[in-house]
Amino acid sequence: MRSRDWAWWRPAVGLLLLAVVFGVAGAVLGVIGILTGISPDLTLGDLTDPGVLLVTNATLVVGIPVVWLAWAVAHGMRPGWSSSVLARLRWRLLPRFTLLAFLSLGLAIGLAVVLDLATGEGEVEGPVPGWGWLLAVVLLTTPLQSAAEEYLFRGYLSQAIAGWVRSPAVGAVLAALITAALFSLAHLPPDLITFLDRFAFALAASAVVWLTGGLEAAIVLHAVNNVVVFLLAALLGGGVATESLPEGASVLPLLIGLAGTAAYVGLVARWRRRGKPETRTAAQDLREPFLPAPVPAA
Repeated sequence: MRSRDWAWWRPAVGLLLLAVVFGVAGAVLGVIGILTGISPDLTLGDLTDPGVLLVTNATLVVGIPVVWLAWAVAHGMRPGWSSSVLARLRWRLLPRFTLLAFLSLGLAIGLAVVLDLATGEGEVEGPVPGWGWLLAVVLLTTPLQSAAEEYLFRGYLSQAIAGWVRSPAVGAVLAALITAALFSLAHLPPDLITFLDRFAFALAASAVVWLTGGLEAAIVLHAVNNVVVFLLAALLGGGVATESLPEGASVLPLLIGLAGTAAYVGLVARWRRRGKPETRTAAQDLREPFLPAPVPAA
């Protein structure tokens, strides 16, 4: 983002553009979903309802082109800079990261659910109504919804915050902390423990972005988490995977999930030493003012 013509006001314009267009587009899609009857829940609260989840995901997925619009309009740069240091999404990395995510976070979520059921804190209610449609919505749209949140928080907001800080290292830390707090608040946590759980998840997403030089590992982490949770909720009942910690319940399942997230970061860090992903960009050479080459003497 710190290209030769960078100015402090460019990220401000981009954030304003992103907030307005994303808010309007999301509201329009939500209203369309309700008026057409796709979503029977006016509050969009029951995410185990296929229609509600579809409309909710659609209002978030629109964030991807909005982020691209902000990069193009506010910065005059290719939208691909929101994806990685190569100005594009590195599709070849997705299968490897997906495997690592299932072996760490996916297994941790499964273990947490088994523990909930074994201790009686969770209850199998059977497949939710319309579970087949819910599975289809989850598999087809939830990965895109997860990607959209990463584009919004890590693909633009993090870079905008870091762009205002002269030191790249300090900027990266501040961006990770601020976006983690905003990410957690955006999910409307009902208690401090849930807030901290979302906060830690967002920090892990920022960590793998820094380790790999792009959004791919963070998108996979987010997508695997959401897909596994919704698949379990669809097949076992909505009470199996909840958005918050029930009063009086053990925090052990949350700690298991946190350990799975940390394990994923560790696996990505270990893979980085062998995979050697691109973590530097030509844009880093543009941080200093451009000096024209000297004209050779006649």
